Amino acid sequence: MRGCEGGTAPPLVGMTTAAALAHIVLAHSRDSGPMHFAHVTLPTQHVERTCAFLVKTLGLTRLPTPKNSPVPVYWLDLGNGQELHVFYVPEFEVSPFESEFGRHIALLHSATEFPAIKERLLAEGAELVDSLRATPFERFFFREPVNGYLFEVIDAGRSRSSD
Repeated sequence: MRGCEGGTAPPLVGMTTAAALAHIVLAHSRDSGPMHFAHVTLPTQHVERTCAFLVKTLGLTRLPTPKNSPVPVYWLDLGNGQELHVFYVPEFEVSPFESEFGRHIALLHSATEFPAIKERLLAEGAELVDSLRATPFERFFFREPVNGYLFEVIDAGRSRSSD
């Protein structure tokens, strides 16, 4: 077993049964690979408009949605088994903390398509937002016009070590 710093984990001798089981489960989780998001949710009062904006500007595709949802909902494909769920919440308001160093949603995409994406975003009323932090890779922020959510689009070809 490997520890948090990449070294060998301590032996299980002297641990309580519960601690030993937790230790084993955590080690198993690490050995089975990293976790990934299954979906991210975007609550809104404007389900149709929000979904249409994301499909038209980012090229997301709709997925089948459950027929038994108690509220209007759309599921959008982000790729790699990840989804964006847009659903109705009455009286919902976006957080006042939507910012680069607050709540935002970051997506990966090829930088070669950034100009076309920005053009579509601006044509549909999005606002491009200046970054507060310089990075060695290309990225940009935008605020979508329906709810005010902040999105970051990052070059999918960037080097992880340069983040």
